[in-house]
Amino acid sequence: MSKKQDEKRIRRHKRIRAKITGTAERPRLSVFKSNKYLYAEIINDATGRTLAAASSLEFDKKVKDAAQEVGKIIAKRAGEKKIKRVVFDRGGYVYTGKVKTLADGARDGGLVF
Repeated sequence: MSKKQDEKRIRRHKRIRAKITGTAERPRLSVFKSNKYLYAEIINDATGRTLAAASSLEFDKKVKDAAQEVGKIIAKRAGEKKIKRVVFDRGGYVYTGKVKTLADGARDGGLVF
């Protein structure tokens, strides 16, 4: 991602974050993509704590659909903490491709947003 594209994404993310917040009842599911990996965190913004996290770094090999698996893992870990409902924060990324696949995987795993 070029510097200009990254600046645009950060501006979009700031706009999104001005509107959504994670609470204890409904924490925020945040997504971040690097060039190689995909990360997802469930965050309670009231306390500033990460409640659950998952990433594609956890896989030994390249998984064909890593985004789907990361979504399922984050949903499983959220379920262990008795978290059912979240607010989805796409991180300034367009809701297509890996971001949408991760969201679908999280929904398949039992999260509601």
